[in-house]
Amino acid sequence: MKAGIHIALVGNPNSGKSSLFNALTGLHQKVGNFPGVTVDKKTGDLPVGPHETTLIDLPGTYSFYPKREDEWVAYRVLMGVDEQVKTDVILLVADASNLKRNLLFCSQIIDLKIPVVLALTMNDLAAKKGIKIDVAGLQEDLGIPVVAVDARKSKGLGALKEVIKEIIETPRSRTQESFIDNKNLAAAAIDDFKTLYPTHSDYAALHYLMHHETFPLEAEMQETIEKIEVKHNFNHTKTQAAEILQRYTRIQQIMKRRVTEPDPTAKKKRTDQLDNIFLHRVGGYFILLTVLFLMFQSVFWMAKFPMDGIEWIFTNITTYLNAVLPAAWWQDLLVNGIVAGMGGIVVFVPQIMILFGIITLLEDTGYMARISFLSDKLMRKVGLNGKSVMPMISGFACAVPAIMSARNIENKKEKLLTILVTPFMSCSARLPVYTILISLVIDEKMYFGFLSLQGLVMMGLYLLGIVMALLASFVLKLFIKIKEKSYFILELPVYRAPRWGNVGITMIQKAKIFVTDAGRVIMIISIVLWFLSSYGPSQQMETLQKNYEAAVQANPSNTAVLEKQYHTDKLANSYAGILGKQIEPVIKPLGYDWKIGIALITSFAAREVFVGTMATLYSVEEDDNTSLREKLNAAVWPDGRKVYTLAAALSLMIFYVLAMQCMSTLAIVKRETGTWKWPVVQFFMMTGLAYVLSWITYTIAS
Repeated sequence: MKAGIHIALVGNPNSGKSSLFNALTGLHQKVGNFPGVTVDKKTGDLPVGPHETTLIDLPGTYSFYPKREDEWVAYRVLMGVDEQVKTDVILLVADASNLKRNLLFCSQIIDLKIPVVLALTMNDLAAKKGIKIDVAGLQEDLGIPVVAVDARKSKGLGALKEVIKEIIETPRSRTQESFIDNKNLAAAAIDDFKTLYPTHSDYAALHYLMHHETFPLEAEMQETIEKIEVKHNFNHTKTQAAEILQRYTRIQQIMKRRVTEPDPTAKKKRTDQLDNIFLHRVGGYFILLTVLFLMFQSVFWMAKFPMDGIEWIFTNITTYLNAVLPAAWWQDLLVNGIVAGMGGIVVFVPQIMILFGIITLLEDTGYMARISFLSDKLMRKVGLNGKSVMPMISGFACAVPAIMSARNIENKKEKLLTILVTPFMSCSARLPVYTILISLVIDEKMYFGFLSLQGLVMMGLYLLGIVMALLASFVLKLFIKIKEKSYFILELPVYRAPRWGNVGITMIQKAKIFVTDAGRVIMIISIVLWFLSSYGPSQQMETLQKNYEAAVQANPSNTAVLEKQYHTDKLANSYAGILGKQIEPVIKPLGYDWKIGIALITSFAAREVFVGTMATLYSVEEDDNTSLREKLNAAVWPDGRKVYTLAAALSLMIFYVLAMQCMSTLAIVKRETGTWKWPVVQFFMMTGLAYVLSWITYTIAS
């Protein structure tokens, strides 16, 4: 990590940690992975006076007793045993509307004796619930600075930065009073341990005794600590139980003195009243379908104008470059390779941003958790549970992080089933493919003035992926012989107004990731494809060139037609054309020509590469200024039949809904399952299913 002060941002899940991170760092964020694991690491620059500080957003956790991999990541960083991620100050977030639960984790961090600041969030919700907190008194009892903040309205952030600045410049003394007397939990064992690490707090010593096997220590040190455990008959379970009991006893005393809560028999809160509507056994599902319907309608309706504008810009850029640049190989590469590929990337940015913006709104308002609750009953019938819904919904964005988030599922069988069926969910990489194909064969028809036929087809594709995921899970559960009891425990956050700033930041970040990460792959493949499409076996290319020159010389008035035919023949005899022709017999029953075959292969790197591939192939073949949609619409078979008929386009959409065409997803499945067995099963199951259903679709629609 870079030099400077490192501040760890920690807190319980749903405590407002992400909102505070976004408010403090804005767009100055980086997303990567923690060393050695696949847990997201978000860092951001946080200016604090003259100090160069980095804010590290650690995964949410409830206590110092981790169960999931993301909790272990946070735990190791806080314990100071992560070899690459260090922390100088802890910024702890606590939900003021649920303070008692948050104070357990807070009390444990205090006892590490690392400089810490407590940021109280959700104060408006606490006030609405009738909860009053004596912040000054709470600060006195905890012995650490406490600042009330409102990340949504940027309130208290200046005061929070001042407190952080002060704590950096005057570090807290390690002799300050502990929250509980940790020494008495295992006095002799702690004393012996502290001969090895004299600067560690008593509480840190306890956790070394409990979890030293998971820490990167020398073998000799591991053995020494193990001997201390045996010598003093150190019992992990009893020590943990005694610690938690003592903490809650003191937390109860603090709550009694510093927090005024309303009578628990008071009238129902707004969240309960809303849940009576949104979680209704019949109406709740109707509302869920309505929300999904509106989401996919919006993706088309709101993105139409910016997409048309971007397409117009790239068409004019192509026209201009063709007019001013001399005819040369590098001009061909620039216009038909780079610019065509770039246009295939940027044109879909509006839809990516809108989709992620709506998903963020659903998370922000608290409705996303309700979707998990509503789905649990249905999920159990097919071998999953309500926790499977979050990875599957995340799969609408990208299957890779969605599959990683399945770690939160404790049941091994349900976790494996979730991993295997999540790629059926239509990720954002498929969106450009759906968009271009729907715009080709589905009319821009509106029903009742607001229902878009194109939006309905789009929603149908997403629903097909969901249905196939459930059916696949139902079948696979019969073959996966893992018996383990399953429980579904879910915390439903309160309903909140969306944080529009947070939504905006997410939309911009996702657009940047799409353009930089997916765009990089698309550009590389576009350039490679340009080469494969522009060059071929020298003898064949020389013959084509001579035939073309002879034809022009014999019939100069027909040069334009001959040139177009030359470009078509040149593409067909290029390396890409030769490869495509080898594939065509296999895919022709589905209604695809050899150019679509090339796109199917290249899009295995990333599904959205399909559009860039087609843009490059058709730009090489037809050196004009028409848009990609116009070129695809004009594409014909050798006998003059249209390539992109309704039947062929529907078949291709079905193929992209169901096929496993993402090597990154296969790699992450291998990593999460620890074997190549399941990625192989997944690949043949999904691709075989895609082929059969695409053939059925083409046959019926023809």
